[in-house]
Amino acid sequence: MKLTRLGKWVFASIIILIPVLLYLNSTENERLKKVPMPTGLDKNVAEKADLLVSEAARKGIRVVITDEFRSADAQDRLFAKGRTEPGDVVTHARGGESYHNYGLAIDFAIASRESGNLLWDMDYDGNGNSRSDWKEVVAIAKTLGFEWGGDWKQFKDYPHLQMTYGLTINDLQTGLRPSINGQPTQVSMRNKIYKFFRNIASI
Repeated sequence: MKLTRLGKWVFASIIILIPVLLYLNSTENERLKKVPMPTGLDKNVAEKADLLVSEAARKGIRVVITDEFRSADAQDRLFAKGRTEPGDVVTHARGGESYHNYGLAIDFAIASRESGNLLWDMDYDGNGNSRSDWKEVVAIAKTLGFEWGGDWKQFKDYPHLQMTYGLTINDLQTGLRPSINGQPTQVSMRNKIYKFFRNIASI
């Protein structure tokens, strides 16, 4: 099959640009690897967590944030439970593999109206409106932009709420971070390469 003039131009452009894009990707990855790990909860996530507590309180539900930022070392200790340490398995994420490690996740519980004890009972109806307090809290969280671990297809994590901002764990591990307004600081070179070839394919 003979290539048209446009086809030849596109083919030549791809041959020239592939090594350039690969080089830019490798240099970007090296630069991003130097980005330090977060040391606390993301500002936007913290604000939304406070809103979650206050909005739930208006419905007569006392939400308690039981976990938020978690260092990679703390994550490894948690991962060891049920494996090399006594206890039940509570996570499948090692250090650096959880959104908690990047300040982008929180865990919550509900305080009993009667005793004040923390509950992880998804059927508890403390405010007496014939609805699960837990599900009411989850509904509020979703309106605030949180993703709920109870929606996961595997290893459901019912107390877990996170904001990914479209960033995967791999993105975070390579150094990408959300900015103050909740958007990724930049588009990764990998995504730029994908976009480039999608555009080429549409010609």
